[in-house]
Amino acid sequence: MRAGNFSSFIMEVRIDPSWKKRLADEFEQPYFSELAAFVRREYENETVYPPPKRLFRAFDLCPFEKVKVCILGQDPYHGERQANGLAFAVDEAQTVPPSLQNIFKEIARDFGKPLVHTDGDLSRWAKQGVLLLNATLTVRARMAGSHQGKGWEEFTDAAIRALSDGREHLVFMLWGNYARQKGAHIDRSRHLVLEAAHPSPFSAASGFFGCKHFSRANEYLIAHGEAPIDWL
Repeated sequence: MRAGNFSSFIMEVRIDPSWKKRLADEFEQPYFSELAAFVRREYENETVYPPPKRLFRAFDLCPFEKVKVCILGQDPYHGERQANGLAFAVDEAQTVPPSLQNIFKEIARDFGKPLVHTDGDLSRWAKQGVLLLNATLTVRARMAGSHQGKGWEEFTDAAIRALSDGREHLVFMLWGNYARQKGAHIDRSRHLVLEAAHPSPFSAASGFFGCKHFSRANEYLIAHGEAPIDWL
């Protein structure tokens, strides 16, 4: 089912005022006008995920001043009812995707205890200060990467730069080569950058399992006077 007329949904898009202020200049750039026109056409003519009102959900659930950890994904899930605006997450009723299953496995190994929450709804992390940000915020159904190179990467680069320049002592988790490239915009003298293989079943055994990013993040946060994240 198509999303319907984009204009009828775009007014419902929510983004926290702190991010709206920080990214105001981006919304006025020519590339963003072109991106918005492209995304509007896609929603009007194709099946696109996530629903328009969830486009900026990562920014809405995790205000700029509250960010403690940023986990970078690539683009939204392209299957029906999967993408919900948070990188790696799905809604509670949906089957947990393989990459997220591997993330959960690493968390359990890292802390030496089973997870309390095993559903894919990661809003519980976002509300604690984990920005779950995909590099590309939309995707056409069943076409992975279909909205790459249209402007979203420039927009999310700006968000990463804003965090790097405007905050101190954040943790950035970069999994896989694509995320590592986004790390070029992070000042590593001000923040902790953790890199590992992607949690996909194709690469998790090549360096994601055993990375201990979650306990390392908490140790860093505590060392800088911040409350740790309850990953479990």
